[in-house]
Amino acid sequence: MKSMPKLFEHFEPNWQQILDSNSLGTFSAIWNLKSDWFEEPNFRRGGWSGVVKYPLSRANGSIDIFIKRQENHVSKTFLHPIRGIATFQKEFHNINRLTHKNVSTLELIYFGKKDNQAILVTKSLDGYDSLDSTKFVDLEYKNKLALIRKIASATAKMHVNHFQHNCFYPKHIFVKKINGQWDVRFIDLEKLKRTIFKKQAVIRDLFSLHRHAGENWTIKDRIYFLKAYANEKKLSPSSKKLWSRIEKKLKTKYK
Repeated sequence: MKSMPKLFEHFEPNWQQILDSNSLGTFSAIWNLKSDWFEEPNFRRGGWSGVVKYPLSRANGSIDIFIKRQENHVSKTFLHPIRGIATFQKEFHNINRLTHKNVSTLELIYFGKKDNQAILVTKSLDGYDSLDSTKFVDLEYKNKLALIRKIASATAKMHVNHFQHNCFYPKHIFVKKINGQWDVRFIDLEKLKRTIFKKQAVIRDLFSLHRHAGENWTIKDRIYFLKAYANEKKLSPSSKKLWSRIEKKLKTKYK
């Protein structure tokens, strides 16, 4: 990633006029917005990061957005091993990368960076639920299988493009039924990275997902997910090997 100028701003074309009409058309205006915290600021290493949920007025009604602001909140990267870069800068780039590859994620509205401050604005996932709050046991059987297939295919698309989420927990997968079909969105992309070898992403992410799925996923659900992920009616030898490797890691982790 190239270094950014002192003030860098990116507006998504469909949103700039809406931000302007809500007096949020500049970095300073968004930074100085007074609103209750949706997530209280997280303070660490001399910096902080917090989230605000805010309603934007539009001609056809209001819409909620999330405004993430941070100061002196950086993480080290391969290209920035000493000073690091703002974590929201990484998330901004990763949202764009997934969107470019048609992997469903957050809808970007605005990103701005000024000195040691950064802002990331995205559209709220209204009506979506995190996967860890979606009780499979309460879903009608065919509906549950449709959801598993959708999550599996979205995950496969992410991995085919050599993206490794690195924090692939059910709480970072959001789902919603739209016109009878499930929509899936991946969030929390601060740790997402590209990998040279797809296998590395597969093992890391699928292990994390199965580890944190808990009792909400039965063994049958997990096998069905893997078949859908591999686009197989019956697990192939390579898929069986992958499943055995994940099971072994899970057993080792809980010893």
